Formats: sequence, structure tokens, C-alpha cells
Amino acid sequence: MMGTRQLQTVSESAVYSKDQWEPVLNELHAQFRCHGRRAAEDFDGEAVHQARVSCRKLLTLLRILDPDDRTGLYPVFKKAQKRLGRVRDKDVLIESFKQRRKIAKAAGDKDQARLLGSLTAVQKEERKRYRTKLAEKLPKLLDDDELTKWNSFLQEDLEVLLGRTDVKGVMRELETAFEQNKQRYREISGEHGCESSEAFDALHELRISAKELRYTASAASFALDEEYLGYEKKYKAIQEELGEINDRRVWLDTILEIGRKNLDADKQTWHHFKQELRHELQERMKNMTAVESC
Repeated sequence: MMGTRQLQTVSESAVYSKDQWEPVLNELHAQFRCHGRRAAEDFDGEAVHQARVSCRKLLTLLRILDPDDRTGLYPVFKKAQKRLGRVRDKDVLIESFKQRRKIAKAAGDKDQARLLGSLTAVQKEERKRYRTKLAEKLPKLLDDDELTKWNSFLQEDLEVLLGRTDVKGVMRELETAFEQNKQRYREISGEHGCESSEAFDALHELRISAKELRYTASAASFALDEEYLGYEKKYKAIQEELGEINDRRVWLDTILEIGRKNLDADKQTWHHFKQELRHELQERMKNMTAVESC
């Protein structure tokens, strides 16, 4: 249902207590509701970001505790994550284009600065639509029914679920998936070429695997032993490195989808900007350490 393998009850699993998990879950849930309300009211960038982070951690812990979604909570947080994520992704993209525009203006490149200004304007219009959806949908996911379902989960389900929870088992599964995705990227890039759409898709899957390991190591840190102390830092570095590559690909796809004429750019400026992004993409591909570069 959630893309996470069914957890097994194993005799060697650690014994987790409700007293250990409940305060962590409650704090994350309170943060999610607090930041979520503000995000839906005024679209404050930091509130959107923090609501998304809290929601992501809740989803991570629910995947560990309740892989079959017996509580019915997972879809609620998943829908919230979707709405918050779309706005947050546009916030980040807009800020990236604005920063590049400042650099272009400082370098005296008025044509590229104008192109980036047009790109920013298009993204702001798209963000406006996502914000409207966020304001409409998120409050419904933060209503009294959600709170009742949450309290029922803590009081009636948590202790039972903890009896078959195996956090280390989940970490091992995620590590296996990461290594499998790494090997898959090697094979696909070897067959189709490093700059093929197939290779970029495989690299994107590898980034998602790193992200899942990072977030699980972070969200469940209170329930993991010293063996996993460095995991969040390790996989965050991998995720960020692969994210730099993915960003350039997204930027290229974005401008190509919009089109030169819709951005009112001359052919020379358009060509130069595309070449600049492609060069940045190639450099990051060449220098990546998460997996062997081509």
C-alpha cells in the first residue's frame, strides 16, 4: 500500500515502549498542526517548510509502526505532504531563479537577468494555484476528525503496533534498496549513457533511497543504537549531492516546457542559458561521489 515492505515480527527485535515513542509522536503532530495552520493562512515560507518536515517525519514513523495502515492515518498525512510539498518546491525553485538573476545582474548580463525574471514570474503564477489548493485542502486535514483519529491511535493502537516494530529491520531494508538502486543506475547508465533520460530517472530513484535512509535515521534516532549515529549525516550528503544534479535537470525541463517565446527571450540568450545549465549538470555528474561517475 505504501511502497514499504511488510515488517516481520522477529524474536531478536528490540523492545520499544510507549513512553519512549508517544512524546516524540505527539511533539511532531503538534508541530505539524501548528505550522500547517499558519502555512494555510498566510503561506509563510518557513511555516510551509516546517509543516512539511514534521509531516514527513510522521509519515516516516508511521511507515515503521503501521506498514499496513491499520490506523488510517497514513493517507491523511500523505495528502497534507503533497499539498505542502508542491508549494515548498515552488518556493525553492523561485528562490533559486531569483538568486541566479541577482548574479546575472551583478555580472551585467541584462538579457539573462530578464529571462530569469520571466521564469520567476511564471513560477509565481504556478505557485499561486498551489497555494490556493493548500488553503482549501489543508485545513480539512487538520480538523477535529483528524485529532480524534490521532488520539485513538495513541491510546488504542500504539502499544500493540510497537510489539511488532523492528526499526533496525527497516533500516536494513532501506540500505538494501539503496544498494540495489545504485547497481541499477550503474547498469542503466552503462547501457543508455549517463545523460540519457533513463539514467537520470535511475539517479533520481537513488536520491529518493538516500532521502528515505536520511529521514528514517533522523525521525527514528531515539529508537536506534550507536550503529546508526552517522547515518543521517552520511545520507544527507548523498541526497544533497544528487539533489544538485536533479535540480539542474528540473531547471532544464522547466524552461524547455515553458518555451523561449513564452519567456520573451532572444535565441542567443536562450541558447546561452541552456548551455550554462547543461554545463553545470555535466560538471556535477562528472564529480559526484555517491556512485561512480561516467
